[in-house]
Amino acid sequence: MKTPFLAADAVLLLQGKLVLIRRKNPPYQGFYALPGGFVEIGETVESAAIRETKEETGLDAKILDLVGVYSDPGRDPRGHVVSIAYLAEGFGEMASGSDATSAEVVSLKNLPSLAFDHRKIIKDALKLMQKRQCEQRERSV
Repeated sequence: MKTPFLAADAVLLLQGKLVLIRRKNPPYQGFYALPGGFVEIGETVESAAIRETKEETGLDAKILDLVGVYSDPGRDPRGHVVSIAYLAEGFGEMASGSDATSAEVVSLKNLPSLAFDHRKIIKDALKLMQKRQCEQRERSV
């Protein structure tokens, strides 16, 4: 029986800005992307998101919330890949590694061209961030 591959991505914030990597390998070689990758056997999805973030950006990550599950069979040209995306906060010193040629901090308001469906994931994360801010304001009143 064939099943989809499972991946984890992080919408990683560092001092209020977004951390993106430039992909070293195909598909989308040279494109910007969220830090992320395939979940290993015996690993939780959350652990995979944290591990991939560290490997690709050098940053430690604290998961803040679930952004969503992205399962369109055509989202990855390598085949059917389901990704679970998290909103996370980054800590430490940034340094690219593993599957990334670079790790960069960009403004959430001026995004470059992105690989896969990562623009949609970021858009969903922005909605989640707005919702979280509204809830925090309501609690403080």
